[in-house]
Amino acid sequence: MNLPPLALTMGEPAGIGGEIAAGAWAALRANGPAFFLIDDADRIGGVPVRRIAAPEEAREAFAEALPVLHRPLPRPAVPGRLDPANAPAVIAAIGEAVALSKAGRAAGVVTNPIQKSALYAAGFAHPGHTEYLAEIAGTGRPPVMLLACPELRVVPVTIHEPLKQAIARLTPALIAETARLTAAGLRQDFGIAAPRLAIAGLNPHAGEDGTIGTEDRNIVAPAVAMLRAEGIDARGPIPPDTMFTAKARPGYDVALGLYHDQALIPIKTLDMAGGVNVTLGLSIVRTSPDHGTALDIAGRGLADPGSLIAALRLAAEIAVHRRKASP
Repeated sequence: MNLPPLALTMGEPAGIGGEIAAGAWAALRANGPAFFLIDDADRIGGVPVRRIAAPEEAREAFAEALPVLHRPLPRPAVPGRLDPANAPAVIAAIGEAVALSKAGRAAGVVTNPIQKSALYAAGFAHPGHTEYLAEIAGTGRPPVMLLACPELRVVPVTIHEPLKQAIARLTPALIAETARLTAAGLRQDFGIAAPRLAIAGLNPHAGEDGTIGTEDRNIVAPAVAMLRAEGIDARGPIPPDTMFTAKARPGYDVALGLYHDQALIPIKTLDMAGGVNVTLGLSIVRTSPDHGTALDIAGRGLADPGSLIAALRLAAEIAVHRRKASP
């Protein structure tokens, strides 16, 4: 399909966003997908850069140079050194990328990692990208964070909260609603007609019929029963120590972990460099690299663009699936 280019945000200017954007362009310039960067063009080095006035200019420029919608930073970015003065520009780049995607001028949004601590002084009051995007590009239903690599897709039912609080929040309704949104997202964004969901148990060995905790019997099993009654192919609670093995993974399309690390440790162990963060349930396509700002290596030429390259490619694939699914 002749998709518009993807919009890539600057992320934290003191981090590795500019470096991996340049590396991604070098890897994708010949075959795409085409993208443009919303950033201060003066800080991007190592590759040819072309300032563009509008997203529509990006495709023509892409083979020869990294297209950049030039948005000057208030202060020059210093690798590894956070500067709150640049926080409004970081937030504005996200908003502009979303607006362009909503208007159909970008095929989707790919977000470089942000440093939330640097944004709070500028009024950013969200736990992360996902929650902020739900506010400005939501559909009225809670978004779902999905992590994907070629070997595995995972969804955490609870995300950025203390483990004690996450466990206290678990209910059959929360698990079932997350699973419903996940199944809908796999149909819309990945073209999987009948998604197979594997839902992890909470306790060792999924509780062993209540002998190692009753949560799996009283919370997880009722959620699975509800989903199956609705025609969703859900299985569980599955002992979490065996559900991510090479033999088990082909049996499902996505694994739902009940808390952050239960879902993210397996995928980051399998493919830290190529994992992609996908937000399901938004009005736009959104992906992101599955890593942080890497302030400790910023500016040293050590940043690996692999996860960003995968995020750009997956965003384009999702955009194609959405277009095919549109009436």
